[in-house]
Amino acid sequence: MSPKRRLAPFLFLLFTGTLGNSAIMPFMPFYLVNELQQPPWMLSVYTGMAVTLTLTLNRVFARRIDAGTRVFPIIGCAVAGYALTSLSMAVSPTLPVALTLGVFGFGLSASSISAMFATGGHMAERNGVARPKFNAYMRATTSTAWMIGPAVSFSIAGSIGATAVFTFACGLAILWAVVWYVGLPRDVTAPAPPKPDVDIASAPIDLWLAAAFVFCLSLAHGLTATSLPLYFVQEVGLPDFAPGAAFSVKTFVEVIAIFSSSFLMARLGLRIPLMACACLAIVAILVLSSVQTLPQMALGSSLEGLYYGLFASIGISYIQSFAQDRPAQATALYWNAMMLSGLLAAPAAGLIAQLADFRTAILLSSGVAALAIPILLMGMLRDGASRASPDHPPR
Repeated sequence: MSPKRRLAPFLFLLFTGTLGNSAIMPFMPFYLVNELQQPPWMLSVYTGMAVTLTLTLNRVFARRIDAGTRVFPIIGCAVAGYALTSLSMAVSPTLPVALTLGVFGFGLSASSISAMFATGGHMAERNGVARPKFNAYMRATTSTAWMIGPAVSFSIAGSIGATAVFTFACGLAILWAVVWYVGLPRDVTAPAPPKPDVDIASAPIDLWLAAAFVFCLSLAHGLTATSLPLYFVQEVGLPDFAPGAAFSVKTFVEVIAIFSSSFLMARLGLRIPLMACACLAIVAILVLSSVQTLPQMALGSSLEGLYYGLFASIGISYIQSFAQDRPAQATALYWNAMMLSGLLAAPAAGLIAQLADFRTAILLSSGVAALAIPILLMGMLRDGASRASPDHPPR
C-alpha cells in the first residue's frame, strides 16, 4: 500500500473533526448576537473563555505528545467534549449553557486540530512523506472542511432555524466518534527526536519573530472572520446565507492556494511568499470592508482565501523550520499564535462594534495586517547571512 493510502484514514479523521468545529466556531458568535440578542461585547466573554481553554490544552497536549503519550485518548477527549456540548445546546440553546458547557466542550474540541497536525507530521515522516508536503495536505483537508461546515450551518440557520444547527452538530459528533474509533490506531504516538531538553520558551528570537508574524496576520484574519457574518447580515443587509457562502468561496480558493504553496516554497523559499501574503491581506480586507453586493462579497472572499491559504500553509512550515528538535511544541506554538489572535480578535471586534460598528473592526484589521510586514522584514535581515549558507534551508 502506498504511503498516501496509508495516511488517508488520518486525513479523513482530520477532515471530520475540522468539519464539526468549522460548523460551530463561526456560528456561535453569530448565534449569541443575532439569535439570543446579546450585545456585541458578549462575543468577548464567550470567545475569550473558549480560546483561553484551547490555548492551555494545546500546550499541555503538545508536551505530552512530544513526550510520547498516545494520541488516541487525546483526540477522544476532544470528540467527547464536542458531543456533550452539541447535545446540550440542541436540548437547551441558552446563554447559560453556551457560557458553561459551550465554552468547555467546544474549547476542548478545538484542541484536536493542533494535536492532529503534530501527529500528522510524525506519521508522514514515518511513511516516507516530507513533512512540508504533508502539512499542505493537512491544510487543504482542513480548508475543505471549512468550505463545507460554515456554509451548511448558516444555510440550516437561514432555512430551518438557528437551533437546528446544534442538532446537525450532534450528527457530526457521531460521525467524528466513529471515524476516531475505527480509523486512528490505538498506539500511535509522535515523540520528539532524542535531543537535549530545550523549552520553546528559551528558543531563539527568530522563532518568536516568526510567531509574531503569524500572530499579526492571524489577528487580522480573526477580526475580519468574527466581524464579517454580522457585517454582511446586519449592516450591509445581505441574506442570512451570505456568511456561509462567503466561507465557501474563501475556502475553495484557499484549497487551491494551499496546493500551490509547495511549488512556491520550492521556488521562492518561505519569506518571499509570506511577504506577498501580508500585502495581499491588506488589499483583501479593504475590499471586504466595502462590500455591498453578493458579487463583491465573492471577490473579497476570493482574495481572502488566496492570502490566507498561502499564509496558513507556509506559515506552519516557517515556524517548524526554527524548532525541528521539538516539532509538536513548535506546531503548538503556531496554533497558539493562531488561537491567541482569536482570543484577542473576538473581544476586540465586539468592543469596536459596541463603540462604532463591525465595518470599523474590519478596517482596523487591515492595519494589523500591515504590522506583519516590518516584523517579517526584521526576520529577513537577521536571517540574511544564514540563508546564504548552502546548509541552511530556505526560509
